[in-house]
Amino acid sequence: MHDIADLESRGVPGVFVASSEFIDAAETQANALGHDTARVFVQHPIQDRTDEEVEALADKAIDEILIAITN
Repeated sequence: MHDIADLESRGVPGVFVASSEFIDAAETQANALGHDTARVFVQHPIQDRTDEEVEALADKAIDEILIAITN
């Protein structure tokens, strides 16, 4: 969250992507930073997934990420 907030403060658009386990933590950090960056959450967990499974998560999330970064 800190990196996306920093980039956006410099005029670089960004989207925070994390697994669903971090929804509450992302909200807390966004509030603490006073920064409402775009967020997209994918199915948890990510670690221990095969490359193909991670690619499938990315494929499923890409449209939402593109919409978030262009709005």
